[in-house]
Formats: sequence, C-alpha cells, structure tokens
Amino acid sequence: MTSARSVPDPDPRPLDWLIEGGEADAPALILRDKILTFQEARDRVGALAGWLCQNLSKGDRVASWVAKTELACFMPLAAARAGVVHVPINPLLKRAQVAHILADCGARMLIATMARMASLEDGDTPEDCVLLTEEEAWSSVEEVKENLGPSSHDPEDLVAILYTSGSTGSPKGVMLNHANLWLGAASVAHYLGLGADDVTLAVLPLSFDYGQNQLLSTWYAGGSVVPLDYLFAKDVAKACAKHSVTTLAAVPPLWVQLLEVDWPAEAVASMRRLTNSGGALTIEIVSGLQDKLPQSDIFPMYGLTEAFRSTYLDPALVDEFPTSMGRAIPFAEILVIDDNGEVCGPEQEGELVHCGPLVAQGYWNDPRRTAERFKPAPAASHYGGTAVWSGDRVMRAENGLLYFVGRRDAMIKSSGNRISPQEIESAALATGLVAEAVALGVPDERLGHAIHLVVRAASGTEEVGKDLQKALARDLPNFMQPHVIHWRDAMPLNPNGKIDRTALAKEIAA
Repeated sequence: MTSARSVPDPDPRPLDWLIEGGEADAPALILRDKILTFQEARDRVGALAGWLCQNLSKGDRVASWVAKTELACFMPLAAARAGVVHVPINPLLKRAQVAHILADCGARMLIATMARMASLEDGDTPEDCVLLTEEEAWSSVEEVKENLGPSSHDPEDLVAILYTSGSTGSPKGVMLNHANLWLGAASVAHYLGLGADDVTLAVLPLSFDYGQNQLLSTWYAGGSVVPLDYLFAKDVAKACAKHSVTTLAAVPPLWVQLLEVDWPAEAVASMRRLTNSGGALTIEIVSGLQDKLPQSDIFPMYGLTEAFRSTYLDPALVDEFPTSMGRAIPFAEILVIDDNGEVCGPEQEGELVHCGPLVAQGYWNDPRRTAERFKPAPAASHYGGTAVWSGDRVMRAENGLLYFVGRRDAMIKSSGNRISPQEIESAALATGLVAEAVALGVPDERLGHAIHLVVRAASGTEEVGKDLQKALARDLPNFMQPHVIHWRDAMPLNPNGKIDRTALAKEIAA
C-alpha cells in the first residue's frame, strides 16, 4: 500500500482493502476490553462479511444504530466486502428520525442495541427488515463461520449512505461509493502525515463522514484507533494520556470544553496533530490550543458530506492566517464561481464548487434535491463531470487561500451538528401545542449556533411552555433541543404573506 507520506495513489481499491495494509501483529483497534491486531481485524471483517453475504443480497442496505463498538468500527469494511450498503445511524437520534431513515433507505437489516431496539414502535421498520441486537449478530456470525477475503468489487459500486440534515425537509442520504471513501482516506492520511506509529482517538460519531474517516484514514496508514464514547471533556484528555494518542479530531464546541479541563503531561507529550471541521475555529480557540498543546500541529478544515472534505489549512500558516479555510485537499478541485458561472478573481466573492473524485453520487431516492446540489462542473474544471455546488459563499485571496463568507441556506450548525430548522419546526407543530414555529440559529461562542425556537400557541392552549419542552425532549435528540423558546402572539409576515424569518432573526439577535 502507498505510504501515507508519499504522494497518495489516485487509483482506488475496494474499500475493504483498507484493513489489509497494516502489519499483521500491529494494533488496529483498541477497545475497552481488548486490543485487536490488524490480522485479527482482518479475520473479524472477513467473518462479518461472510455472515452478511449469507443473509443479504448485493446492494441491500444494512443499518447499524450502535455506540462505538467493535461492530460499529468494522461494519463499513465488512459491508463493503459483502457487497451490501452500510447505513450508519447516529446513536443520538430518536425513534422518529430513525424510522424515517429506515423507511427511506429500505433497510433489509437493522443491528442496534437492546435499548434502542426497544424504543421502536410498530411500523417504524420496513416489513422485510430483520432486527438484531449486536449480541445476536455476533452469535450468528460465529454460527456461519465463513471468512471472506479481500473483495474485487468495482470502486464505483455504492457502499454507504450517510444521512445528513438539509436546510429544509427531512434528512437526506448521501450516496458514497468505494472510490469516494478510499480516496478520502488516502487524501487525509497524506496531508496529515499519518503513519503506522500513529494512534487516533475516535471521539466523533461514526455516522458522520468526519467521524468515519477517523477509522479509515488511520487504517490506510497502518495506525491504530481508540474508539471513545465520552460523557465529559476530561474523559477525552484522560484517554489521550492513557493511550499515548497522537491524533485528535473534534468540532469547535468540543474544543471549547477541552480548553477548560486539565491535560495530563502524558497527553500533551504524545499529541502530534489536532484536526477541526464542522465549524470554523476562532482565534481564541486556536490560541488556547497552542497554549494547552504547544507541540501539536493544528489543521483547520472545511468539508461537506456531499464531497467529504474540500480544504485544509497548513499548520505552518495558522498563526499568520488563522481565519482562512486553506486550500484544496488532494483529489479535490475547489473553484469559486460567480453568479454567471465564471471563475471569480482574487478577493471576489462567489460560490464554492467542489469538483473531482470525492464528489458523492447524489442523494438516495431523491432526484429533486440531487439536481439542486449535484450539477455539471463549471467549464473551467479540470475534472469536469458532476460537481457539488455547496451554497457556501467564499473568497479566494491573492495568495490563493480561501475564506468563508457565509451560507445561502438557513442551516443551523450547533455543537458540530448540521441541523435542519424544518425538522425542529415539524416536531413542535406535531405536538399540537403551537400553531406556528420558526427555528433559528443564533451565533454562540460555545455552541457555534444556539437553537432558538419562535412559536405562536395554538388556539385554546394555555401555559404550554413546559409541556412543549417535555414533548420536544421526547421527540427530538439532545442536539436538536431548543436552547431558548420565544412565545409570540403573532408572527411577522413578509410581502408574500409568509413568516418573515429575517425579521425574527434580527429581532432575536438584537
């Protein structure tokens, strides 16, 4: 396999080959109760893949709704080897969101924890979907005893669907093929300089592309991964010390928390690099990280699930250009395009358009929204083909560095999560307690965006404040809960008779 520190190989293999490159007796996965070498990991992936082949057909969707367990870590590669499509579900999601995902992707199998399985109700899963707990799945794997070797699947075959919120409507499934994920792993391993002696602490959800890449890029380089489900920021710092972690990926709200805890000397000494995505780093966070972890390189990054990762800022430039998004990562072509479809000049604002082999295959079962975001690449593109038109406004400086200007849509980004306002609004309206609802993101130093929900009570309801909070706590995951609820007797309207969101946003931010 190509070394992570050489130029990355532009020719992708089937995704399951990622586990084949590490030294047989080197640690690949460090769990709470055991350490699995690369050879043991290959055996487990092969066994899981063999069982999947016995129970599913090529192209079937298998969903996992679990914590960062052995199964969660190996399922992306096992599903790839078996020729089925993996649909990882964020463990923080609740019944309604999970039911939508299972129905939308037509899942043929769901593997979940006992508690999560028990939360589902009749009709929440497709009729032909097999439901298994992790324990039942592993027991069945042992019974089958069929170990599949590395596959020969076409790198263009669909291998995963990652669900992400849109600015309007329900979550949409981003379709990824082997090549998308393989080249993403190779790209990140290359520009981070990952090697076989690296240890990555995987604290981000494996249902996110950023979180899943913690596994894939590290294994591409032959390094080891420590999955961690944590309750407190201090748990992260302690784990870094315990396992001599060299690589930590996080989002801005977590960095804020990590700056408030004490870091053991062992954690400071071993840490080589810190990577950030899911929101821009502030100058204050950068300064704090440099004080806490002075020997660590800081990699600010920008990405979107539809194209995985677009840019990164070289750590050597962070001090001089702390607010820059940097430049394109390997295998990404980033163009700044004006409203006429032409490439913008230096210092001219335009839309960020991502071209190249990291571009996803569109949204599952959603041609309308696919057509809105996945469009022909601009004429100036070297790659051509289909590009992702991000909707983000950026500017390229004279020195070639990119800077984020703003978003065209109303997406809320809170605690590293991209949240659809409509999902929150729909949940509020479904309670029957409110007649109108508007969810807004208000800039917040710790969260990125604080979620403000503006509502007008339904007629005949009184003193419903606490009832609404209880209902939303029941129906929405924690990261979607409004931080503030504003009650209004009437909503402002624009000339078209629609609720004036801009006016509400200005009023709340004032």
